[in-house]
Amino acid sequence: MEPEKKTQTTSEQMTDRDLSEQIKKVTKDSHVRAENTELMLSFQKGKVTLPQYKLLLCSLYEVYQALEEELDRNSNHPSVAPIYFPAELARLDAIEKDLEYFYGQDWREKIVVPAATKRYCHRLRQIGKENPEFLVAHAYTRYLGDLSGGQVLGRIAQKSMGLKGSEGLSFFAFPGVSSPNLFKQLYRSRMNSVELTEEERNGVLEEAVRAFELNIQVFEGLQMLASVTENELQTCSTHSTPVNTLQIPGAIIKTTPLLRMVLGLFVALVTVSVGIYAF
Repeated sequence: MEPEKKTQTTSEQMTDRDLSEQIKKVTKDSHVRAENTELMLSFQKGKVTLPQYKLLLCSLYEVYQALEEELDRNSNHPSVAPIYFPAELARLDAIEKDLEYFYGQDWREKIVVPAATKRYCHRLRQIGKENPEFLVAHAYTRYLGDLSGGQVLGRIAQKSMGLKGSEGLSFFAFPGVSSPNLFKQLYRSRMNSVELTEEERNGVLEEAVRAFELNIQVFEGLQMLASVTENELQTCSTHSTPVNTLQIPGAIIKTTPLLRMVLGLFVALVTVSVGIYAF
């Protein structure tokens, strides 16, 4: 019996050394917190609204633009090359297609995102220049998360918003992946093959936790923004208040005086939060 116990222990140690398993372990609590944000609960309950979804797409566009540009720029880096699958995983073109469907051809002029999204993108740009191996954590967190829940969330979004066909839902489709489960196995295998020093490995694990925290902050910021937008739409329909245009750095959104005041308070709160979540 003793030799069998020793073999089992060795096997467990080998599994524990897999980077994918280590990331799963250290992000377990953060994963649960992300799933229980108000925005994600709305998805799970089939109650996601069109304003929520459109704002989510805006932030996903910013995040994936930063992530994929840094992955492209570091595609030959020894830590990035094994997990570089642009043909199968790239999301930017799909998100652009969805944004054009909802906002029209001038969608770039209508993008609005919370400050948390800007912080997320800044972090991606930073590690792309200083620690490209950390991109492994962000790519794993985003791509495999989207691939795992893509089809289910796509159907939920379609039903919740009353969309016909697949228009506006390109983000959830991975035409380059015939079998999500087999591809995820391949991806984890490639990621586990990345050679890292102990210091680099610890850094990647810490970055994985940070990736989840950044996503949680984005979800919370989006929910605040969506709440303001939905309340304002109700006010407009009730009182027919004249609409003006409010310009925000990097975004343009149409508002009434009430919404401008509320957004002013929102921006002030977000500015304070930057200090709280400083890296």
